Amino acid sequence: MTIHTPARVTRSASMLSGATLLFTTPLALAHHPMGGATPGNFTEGLLSGFGHPLIGIDHFAFLVVAALLACTLKGRSRYLVPLAFVGATVMGTLYHLTAADLALTETVVALSALLGGVAVLMKRSAPALLLGGLFAGIGIFHGYAYGEAIIGAEQTPLLSYLVGFATIQYAVIVGGVKAMDVMAARSSRVQTLATRGGGMFATAAGGLFLAMNLA
Repeated sequence: MTIHTPARVTRSASMLSGATLLFTTPLALAHHPMGGATPGNFTEGLLSGFGHPLIGIDHFAFLVVAALLACTLKGRSRYLVPLAFVGATVMGTLYHLTAADLALTETVVALSALLGGVAVLMKRSAPALLLGGLFAGIGIFHGYAYGEAIIGAEQTPLLSYLVGFATIQYAVIVGGVKAMDVMAARSSRVQTLATRGGGMFATAAGGLFLAMNLA
């Protein structure tokens, strides 16, 4: 019987993260579910809201980070702290719609994925209050970036857009926490591999987008 070494596990996680990033990068460049068009009705706003955090791989990478960091918390904090990020993204979008400027938005979004991925790989954790504060600060920048897709929309698609991206973000984070719990109950080794894979994916995605923004 062949026993996998830690080096092989690491290589497998690297290949998984690399393949995921390779195939999802073209989608990241599109970034907007409506192809750049402003949503014109409730359904378009909702679908655009659902899609933006998933198609924007830099945003999705941070959702992966948020889920993995939330896993380090205890009790209700695992589900309450992510709400700080989600709520802040809504505030960030509304701030954008006031025509206010927020410098280095895309750079900060990329950095959040990169540094968050590094934190996951280094097995760093933080108290719930501190992590919630960090999530809220980062969420403002993610939400400001989301706001670009809804500028000029009427009130109905705007509201459905806000509901859409708030719902999908929280669902991804909480779903990730639940999935990690299931993996941990079945195999700590699988959980460790999944955590490493998620951390490497976020680090790679954040690094790629950071390089693109600074180029």
